[in-house]
Amino acid sequence: MMSSPPSGSESSAAESGAFSLLHERVRRWIWEQRWSELREIQERSIPAILQGTEDVILAAATASGKTEAAFLPICSRLTSSPANSIQALYIGPLKALINDQWDRLDLLCDSLEIPVHRWHGDVGQAAKKRVVSEPKGILLITPESLEAHFVIRGPQLARLFQDLEFVVIDELHSFMGTERGRQLQSLLHRLELVVRRRIPRIALSATIGEMNLAADFLRPGEGGRVEVIVAPSDGQELKLQLKGYRSSARPDASAGNQSQDGSGSDQEIAAEVFRLLRGTDNLIFTNARARVEMYADLLRRFSDAASVPNEFFPHHGSLSKEIREEAESRLKDRSRPINVVATSTLEMGIDIGSVESIAQIGVPPSVASLRQRLGRSGRRGKPAVLRIFVHEEGIDSRTHPQDTLRCELIESIAMVNLLLARWYEPPASGALHLSTLVQQMLSLVAQHGGATAGQAFRVLCESGPFRGITSTLFATFLRNLGERDLITQMHDGTLVLGLAGERIVNHRDFYAAFQTPEEFRLTSGSRTLGTLPISQPVAVGGFLIFAGRRWQVLSIDLEHKQIDLQPAAGGRVPLFGGSGTSIHDRVREEMFAVYQSFDVPVFLDATARDLLREGRENFQRLGLRRTMIVPFGKVILLFPWVGDRILDTLILELHGKGLKVSKEGIALSVTDSSELALLAHLRQIVAVESADPIVLAKLAVNKEREKYDHLLGDELLSVDFAARSLDVDGALETARRIVDATAVRTFQAEFRPDR
Repeated sequence: MMSSPPSGSESSAAESGAFSLLHERVRRWIWEQRWSELREIQERSIPAILQGTEDVILAAATASGKTEAAFLPICSRLTSSPANSIQALYIGPLKALINDQWDRLDLLCDSLEIPVHRWHGDVGQAAKKRVVSEPKGILLITPESLEAHFVIRGPQLARLFQDLEFVVIDELHSFMGTERGRQLQSLLHRLELVVRRRIPRIALSATIGEMNLAADFLRPGEGGRVEVIVAPSDGQELKLQLKGYRSSARPDASAGNQSQDGSGSDQEIAAEVFRLLRGTDNLIFTNARARVEMYADLLRRFSDAASVPNEFFPHHGSLSKEIREEAESRLKDRSRPINVVATSTLEMGIDIGSVESIAQIGVPPSVASLRQRLGRSGRRGKPAVLRIFVHEEGIDSRTHPQDTLRCELIESIAMVNLLLARWYEPPASGALHLSTLVQQMLSLVAQHGGATAGQAFRVLCESGPFRGITSTLFATFLRNLGERDLITQMHDGTLVLGLAGERIVNHRDFYAAFQTPEEFRLTSGSRTLGTLPISQPVAVGGFLIFAGRRWQVLSIDLEHKQIDLQPAAGGRVPLFGGSGTSIHDRVREEMFAVYQSFDVPVFLDATARDLLREGRENFQRLGLRRTMIVPFGKVILLFPWVGDRILDTLILELHGKGLKVSKEGIALSVTDSSELALLAHLRQIVAVESADPIVLAKLAVNKEREKYDHLLGDELLSVDFAARSLDVDGALETARRIVDATAVRTFQAEFRPDR
């Protein structure tokens, strides 16, 4: 505790050892904020970061003071030793988060006379020129804008960052296991090569499944040296309810797409959300932008019908910056009630304070995502409140066996169980990230004007983050780039950009490691509403639901990719594209445990309890407690209770045996085969024991998943796909379990006592 302000250079806050280590001006700022004490994450991080020598991960709940835990000691060092370059580099995943942190840090740094700059696509050129001409203080930037510095200002990097003391990475979990994360690792490694020394990395995160993986991501190959500081849970109370909804009848497949007003259950859920949440501040999460638009439209029309002001606003990545910021401002203001219907865009990032509750419509995309969302509720000693709304279709005698299992409800229960057990999905590992290697190779050549093959291998692979790439594979990779005129070799062996490579590097989309589809800009008069994928079928006179409102298409400008809209009474939810989340093995294992259990979770409402009972009864009826194979007409269903990566591997293994196999949710569907034939093929898989993942990958039809995959030859694409998407060992073990379970079932049937 700190009971009196410091005098001169002395601090009477003797009870806080960390506080006394800070620079006098930083201590005075803390007093001016009237803080009574430092939080535990701050007490523990300040001594570690002040040393300025080691990498540190700070893991704590949302709103626990992680930003100050990093920047109080950083600002203490910067105040003590100002320099003529950027001294601290903050890297954030979102422009909105950078803007928010810029406001927050400017409050601290203004009194310390430390300049704070932000740099991303929405920052004006005048502000950017000031940073380049007089680099000082703290720079807040996205990975994409940092990439642009390497390509455009390669020769100036040493001057801009010569005295860099710290790199801070916010929301570390959002980068791990992704192409963007590998890009970030490469940029940080290349930055250290520019300044010719190791720069301490400070990572902040609220949700990390396995800390050893996080540490190795932060400092590849040296994770054991990273200091990990985890703030203990504060034992926050959680109020939780899972509400179930059931369609009155099975939907008619001949009816086509559901009404633009949503299904009956959608309207029922929207009505309940309106009743429960209106008048308070809440976040309402759905798993897709189309669902955001549908629910925002339904809730707005409920408000109109009740003749009350609308309090429900959409928030997703296709909306314009102005519309998103309007919702964010309302969340920060709180002078009027606000409910925001969002995708993952409000899972992390900007500090919006605490909301009354979190609503999740549909199955959460992952346990880690559910934890991130829950962290937005229940701060300042209040309980966190979570409501999950799950809809299941009606069933009858014709219903597919899998649909009788109430999988969405069971998966939601499984995720809640794992959340309460404090388990979260670890980041994906093992991928080679060849798409991002294409980008980094071209970026490296652009930075220096050229590079030899040996130099590129040492920088990117041998000492860099692409350590899974052997010298032989890298040589194949370079030949592939040369064949496509991305690079060309000079007479002295130097690799330079080819004509195709120059076109790619000079394109404005080069700096992002992730795919950005071509889009139309949606406008109404002079106002930009957002963007829509260019593949979306839209016609003049047609209707759209966008930004939570209904519109009619006035005109379509194909040359400038612009669609002009006017308000209308009709509307149709657009198709935004995107793909679902891959489900982890542990989630499916927990689903299997839920089916076998007799416990009824206390957080289920009456309908959810009834749906759980139905799911368990059908689980028993299908014999899934003792078998994984269920015949259904001309189809054989496999229920191995494993994650999507193993399921995808099994599909390719069985395809290789000549079987027709597809994935249907939690099961595999095998057509034009018998149970005996399927078992024979599974026994062959078990007998081989060492399937070649690259051979399997060549059987996959669509291997192009990442931005630059189309520039890889089939051999490289298969190698990359196998490393990223297949689990041969897991598939082998799963095939063995299916065969063994069938053998036990056959033995029990043949030797029943009553026979």
